[in-house]
Amino acid sequence: MLSAIGYILGVSYPVLALSTGVRAIFQLFFKDNVVNYLAPSLSAVAAACYLVAAVGFLYRRRWTWYLSVIVLGVETLMTLVVGTLSLLYPDLIGRTVWHHFGIDYGFFPLFQPLLGLVWLFWPETLRAYGLRGSTRAAA
Repeated sequence: MLSAIGYILGVSYPVLALSTGVRAIFQLFFKDNVVNYLAPSLSAVAAACYLVAAVGFLYRRRWTWYLSVIVLGVETLMTLVVGTLSLLYPDLIGRTVWHHFGIDYGFFPLFQPLLGLVWLFWPETLRAYGLRGSTRAAA
């Protein structure tokens, strides 16, 4: 069951990376009359985070576990900071993936990294990555 959750995260993260990445590319390079490049730039950063996190979910190595924890921590922090700022200063932040805590994406940007962190710190997951127990993965 726990392995299935990891694979679901490994599939859902690239889908989110694709959707946010395409949105960022469109807004940065093809959309007319863009005056604030902060929102598409933040969406591009989010897409990169989602793609890197997917690597950590799909490849069970010690280094990918650490990489995923760092990326999901940054992603969670950015979702909270940008989400809060988008409520306080909507004109400054614009419509980024983290706008209003990911409202345009069904709040996935808010809860998905938290679920990923819970999964990464689960004892069975730690063993699968070679961080606990006798099943050591190559670093």
